[in-house]
Amino acid sequence: MLSTPLLHPEILKNIALGGHHSLILIADGNYPAATKRGPNADVVPLQLMPDVPTVAQVFQAILGTIQIDAVQTMGVDRDDSYAAATPGDPPVWEQYRSLLKAAGSTCVLDPIVKWDFYTAVDSADHILTVQTADTQPWANLLLTIGCRTFNSAN
Repeated sequence: MLSTPLLHPEILKNIALGGHHSLILIADGNYPAATKRGPNADVVPLQLMPDVPTVAQVFQAILGTIQIDAVQTMGVDRDDSYAAATPGDPPVWEQYRSLLKAAGSTCVLDPIVKWDFYTAVDSADHILTVQTADTQPWANLLLTIGCRTFNSAN
């Protein structure tokens, strides 16, 4: 029996196939996962109903399973028509910071403006998108897999 918080077999398989510097996208429910992904990325749809599951829930499971070296989020582009609804940092980002702290991670949340985020995802290193049903704005996370040999980010 697995003793990891992550139990989904397809997600575990894809993570096991990834190596140091591979990318995992945890996408919110609005993210265009079918078209905004790297050429090697599998998509695992998890949408059950609105906000089940959330990006934060999937993030917590992954943090408890593998070493993460970097965490990037889709930053708010102030020229975007949706930016006015989020005058400061999106509220979900504080939840991500709390999850990183609780996991003992030294990673910091690194926002990348939306169009640059799409470019970062369009990488041969992108191996997996987990599509959630999260309805919170600007909730997408791009994780860089670390190396199990080290206990801190490199």
